[in-house]
Amino acid sequence: MKILEHRALRGPNYYSRYPAMLMRLDIGALEARPSDCVPGIVDHLSRLMPSLAEHRCSVGRPGGFLERLQRGTWAGHVVEHVAIELQNLIGFSVGYGKTVDSYETGIYNVVYRYRDEACGLAVGVEAVDLTERLFDGRDIDLEPVLSRLKAVRDAHMLGPSTAAIVDEARRRGIPCTRASDENSYLQLGHGHRQQRIQATVTGNTSLIGHGIADDKNWTKQILGDAGIPVPDGRTCDSVEQALEAARALGYPVAVKPMVGNHGRGVSTDVGDDEALHAAYEAARLRHDTVVVENHIRGEDHRLLVIDGQLVAAARRRPAHVIGDGESTLQALVDAANRDPRRGVGHENLLTRIDIDEQSHRLIAQQGHSLDSVIAADAIVWLKSTANLSTGGTAADVTDDVHPEVRYAAERIARLIGLDIIGIDLLAETLTLPLAEQSAAVVEVNAGPGFRMHLSPTHGRGRDVGRHVVDMLFGPAEGAAGADGRVPITAVTGTNGKTTTVRLIAHLLRQAGRRVGLACTGAIEIDNHVIMQGDYSGPQAAAIVLREPTVEQAVLEVARGGIMRRGLGFDECEVGVLLNIASDHLGDHDIHTLDELARCKSVVIDAVRAGGTAVLNADDPRVLAAREWARGAIVFFTLDPDSVPVREHVSEHGAAFTVHEGFMVLRQGQVEARIIAVADIPISFGGRARFNIANALAAAAAGHALGLTAGDLQMGLQTFHPTLGQNPGRTNLIEVDGLRVLIDYGHNVPALEALDELLGSFGAARNLCVASAPGNRRNEDIEALGGQLARMYGVVYICETQPRGRPFGEAAELMRRGAEAAGGACRIEVVLDEHEAVGRALEAADAEDLLVLLVDDVDAAIAQLRARGARAAPAPGA
Repeated sequence: MKILEHRALRGPNYYSRYPAMLMRLDIGALEARPSDCVPGIVDHLSRLMPSLAEHRCSVGRPGGFLERLQRGTWAGHVVEHVAIELQNLIGFSVGYGKTVDSYETGIYNVVYRYRDEACGLAVGVEAVDLTERLFDGRDIDLEPVLSRLKAVRDAHMLGPSTAAIVDEARRRGIPCTRASDENSYLQLGHGHRQQRIQATVTGNTSLIGHGIADDKNWTKQILGDAGIPVPDGRTCDSVEQALEAARALGYPVAVKPMVGNHGRGVSTDVGDDEALHAAYEAARLRHDTVVVENHIRGEDHRLLVIDGQLVAAARRRPAHVIGDGESTLQALVDAANRDPRRGVGHENLLTRIDIDEQSHRLIAQQGHSLDSVIAADAIVWLKSTANLSTGGTAADVTDDVHPEVRYAAERIARLIGLDIIGIDLLAETLTLPLAEQSAAVVEVNAGPGFRMHLSPTHGRGRDVGRHVVDMLFGPAEGAAGADGRVPITAVTGTNGKTTTVRLIAHLLRQAGRRVGLACTGAIEIDNHVIMQGDYSGPQAAAIVLREPTVEQAVLEVARGGIMRRGLGFDECEVGVLLNIASDHLGDHDIHTLDELARCKSVVIDAVRAGGTAVLNADDPRVLAAREWARGAIVFFTLDPDSVPVREHVSEHGAAFTVHEGFMVLRQGQVEARIIAVADIPISFGGRARFNIANALAAAAAGHALGLTAGDLQMGLQTFHPTLGQNPGRTNLIEVDGLRVLIDYGHNVPALEALDELLGSFGAARNLCVASAPGNRRNEDIEALGGQLARMYGVVYICETQPRGRPFGEAAELMRRGAEAAGGACRIEVVLDEHEAVGRALEAADAEDLLVLLVDDVDAAIAQLRARGARAAPAPGA
């Protein structure tokens, strides 16, 4: 078998409403050998993965997949189920998958859900190899496969602290985007409602507070000056200074680096000069300046304060083992490390115990070695600090915190100035005020770990992630923007997408909203062009939604992006489906108009609960796609007598249409006039019916977003078909008396719609410069040439985007189609677009109309401006 394509669909897509992996798989010779031709395959796979018995498959009950396997199914289908189950076996709960045959024999589109993208890709590769072995009857050892996949999982997984925040955010429906694979930097939410975190540091964490927490001396000064008990100590730059400090303070002392975390380089209960030398060297490995301070008798406690409130407290104990009277110390440590809760670093609830130089010293101080047999119930301490990252354990004591201790912890957070702070307190107990016992704050931590509070070794876990999300977004219930989302309006269809999204963005901006726009042509933020190019895919959506000022996102969604990567968002407020017409058929396994309709209906399927789907009631396939639409439905139509629309309106559904020369909103018994159609500039005085339809769609979307009739009227009458507001879309320009119309029609339906407008110009001749992108079927390119020949007296065929074809082939297909149409049209092939435009300008007279259906709009505009181009009035203006 051979994997032809393998990629993540990161949002709603053609195959699933949820993120999924898409593998285009050639099963080769196995096309002639389904599973019922493989002896023992069910038993073999069942022994290998017993949990496959739970897979329902299309049968709809547990064991359904094994039944299909017994009856006979193809290798691609087996790959799907193996990929799903491999993920389950390494801890990711997934269940959805589907395998669809393609138009090519033996090639299948295998789709399966994923939780982590890197793991999703890795399991697909392993699943293909495993399935091939299965069909060949070869032995399979699953353990190495799972080990490889776990390594991928561990390399990409979030730590438990960050994961706790992300899990709570997702539970509340807040979008979470991992901004970097290299660290725990994430964006929660979109646009101006977004918050950013890195581990447990938020975008609101004080830089000064972080600096204070990193500097132990500075921390002690601030807290000591405020009456908080802290250990007496000195900073030292040499071992001699450290010895002098220890002798002055009196042994035992604690030795730690000036800056550090996770207990690295910290030694406690240092009792003599020899131990001090070793402790000093351990600290110097972490920082040039070392702190020597009183050793405080008491247990190690961590107090977690979030948003000024104490939310959790834990008592921590250093890594240790308890003897059984039979085992050596080394055997006891090995047994402790076999605890499934222990892992490397922060990957698990507890950390493996590493026996380092400090451990050896501590063990020797207790009169033992690793070969010593430890008496029953005797405790051997292996670390001097209680950090979980060095193998320590924790017990939850949140319910036992004295009110005075709680107040002190919350006061410390205010004094240091941190929104999330971990306070390390040595105290005999938390049930008494600090003043009544031996107690001192030895350290504070910015970005503290949550592991000890989420899943303590003893006691119940605390949902501290919820407190972080509440701080960032407000309580889940009742807070404005509590889901971190901004309204997304997504527009798709075959023709009119760019004009419609630009008009919707204009309506919103006129109403005072800050808009992020992505379309074919540009990305605009707050009416500033920040990128130029084709931005109608998921990458553009991600760019817009990352922008911190965006209050409303308006996104053009093209078929290619849906098929390649899915939508760049999980749900939208408004989904607009304009029309379905022949274009790009044969690409990405979309060969029919019904398949194209299903592809584009992904946008209306992604509408959130309570959102709106805007549908073109004049297009039968769009009308049929309403079965996929979520939320409320708003129709738009050029036919005020449309039966489906009348039925919809009678049931108090909303619809935008034209009546007696006005754009109107109908709902129930109400008909509200919005604006005279002739007053909408892009309608060219009502002659451009395709732009009237676009205006209706934009108005319907604006209505769904809460704009008033006055907002719609103001926006519609101030949006012009100019190079500034809608570049490359029905821009009428005058060059030395010659009228030039720039547009982007690249399929037959678009040209047919444009032809209706051209008839109103009254030109002596219509000339055209046009090209066809090469990623269309031969018959579509030839049909385009034929339509051009029927519309124009002279056609100059150029080529700018071969897109997989030899240069000149698409132009030749257009020429062939144009000549086959017959008629009096003169055809010239001038492959260079700039030259073709120049040739057309020279050939046209003042009474003619030159239409430029060009790809490089900016270059054409520059060429026209060099000849003194200026905006031309619309016909009849």
